Amino acid sequence: MALVKRSKKDQVSTWNVRENTVVRNKLPKIAQTATIDYDQLKWLNNISGLKKRDTLASSEDAHEVFMQNYRKIFVPKPSKIGFPVHTERRICVHSGSDASFSNKATSTSDPIQRTARKPQAVDDFTYNIKDYLPLLHKERKSEDPKAIRVENIKILRRLLKKYPFERTASENDKIFTILQTFEFFAENVDSAVLKELCVVAQLEAWKDEEFSVYGKTGVHLILKGSVVPLYEPYLFSGKTGQYPKAFLPLEGLEDYDDYVPTLSVGDCFGTWLQYEEPYTKELSVVTQEPNCEFLKISVNDYKRVITQIKQREHTEKLNLLLSCEQYRMWPKQPLISVADSIEWISYPPNTVLVSEGYKSPFIGFIRSGECHVLRQVDVLQSLKNGKKEQKTKQVVMGRLGPFDSFAEISLLMDEPITCSIVTASDVELGVVRPEKISALDDVTQQLFRQSNSRTFGDLTKEDIQSEYLQQELKREWNEFKHSQVLEVINAYGVRPGYGKWAK
Repeated sequence: MALVKRSKKDQVSTWNVRENTVVRNKLPKIAQTATIDYDQLKWLNNISGLKKRDTLASSEDAHEVFMQNYRKIFVPKPSKIGFPVHTERRICVHSGSDASFSNKATSTSDPIQRTARKPQAVDDFTYNIKDYLPLLHKERKSEDPKAIRVENIKILRRLLKKYPFERTASENDKIFTILQTFEFFAENVDSAVLKELCVVAQLEAWKDEEFSVYGKTGVHLILKGSVVPLYEPYLFSGKTGQYPKAFLPLEGLEDYDDYVPTLSVGDCFGTWLQYEEPYTKELSVVTQEPNCEFLKISVNDYKRVITQIKQREHTEKLNLLLSCEQYRMWPKQPLISVADSIEWISYPPNTVLVSEGYKSPFIGFIRSGECHVLRQVDVLQSLKNGKKEQKTKQVVMGRLGPFDSFAEISLLMDEPITCSIVTASDVELGVVRPEKISALDDVTQQLFRQSNSRTFGDLTKEDIQSEYLQQELKREWNEFKHSQVLEVINAYGVRPGYGKWAK
């Protein structure tokens, strides 16, 4: 038996990589990635008609398909990380044994099929900067009025290709902002009415040349092409509600070519007044080019929108009256007559609506906002020389908020009001003028007198003086507290906003 020499100390193996001096065998690194697409190779082997164990020869069609697509089994080199891939996407074809599937294969000599650009949407979010570059380019705007007008016409044509019920609220708002840039709509239509008319605006197209377009059916804005009017005037807004006295025919004039204007893109013709016979030559035009397009707001749509706006305003006025406590028990007919006499008006803060001792210019119904009610009081004020002088000051005796009214008795009895009313914020009022009050029937005027009282007319001089004293004491106490705080701050050298008092 052979003996093995053994050292006295046992060798302790170390597992610390840093202290281990023995070089271990490292795993081989993967120098190259896979260069074969096994899915594509499997598909090529399964092409029907190739040479196999059962079939001794390949068919010509199978051999041709194999030779056109065998290069696709080699995977291209991977692109660098962090850069967008602009090369052609590799077509991943699933395996299939039928012959019809093999016809989908294409040769490498075919042109590269570029993928369609991703449609831009507001909610989509990507990390690719190329998706946002078109949006930045679209935001570039020109300051040239002609370029702006051309761009607005393009937007109108694109939006009006949709039916009115297909357009969204933002698209209708865009049509509204564009129509405000045209002189006819800005001068002859109120903004609130125009905003409602944009909802019912529609596109009208005529393909034929020398075709008559009847202007009595509505107002037309030319978006494409040109037309020639047949009569003068060719555009009438009908804002006053009166029809034109006469129309001048333009067809029989000697200098027809020089006098008759040619209406092009951006011009308007037609009317919103309703005629008994709309299909006549008055206010009509003749197209000079094929494929003319117009923005049209018909007479019936205009009448319906105006009626809806009036009904909505009448309902708001009636609800304002019913919200006031003293008018809730009124009969329906007097309420309707008063609501028809109300008109809306707005005032900024610190505006004197009514002055004490003067007749009120209107009866006011507060729709929104707040007003202060002031009363005058005579007080003795001490001067610097020790003398006392009597002065007249105003005291805040109350407030009027939404659904409160004032000055009914002052206007009906033709007497000065007992207080001053000043707006404390932005106030929106429904007012009834004196001429509208005199036009009301006697029953409605009697109801006004029975349902209302003088605005803060029950206050005595003692009440006003006591309220003035309380407000003066409160003001003096606030001034005393403020002065004491300032003295303490100055005594201790406190400087707000500096040093340790900066926070």
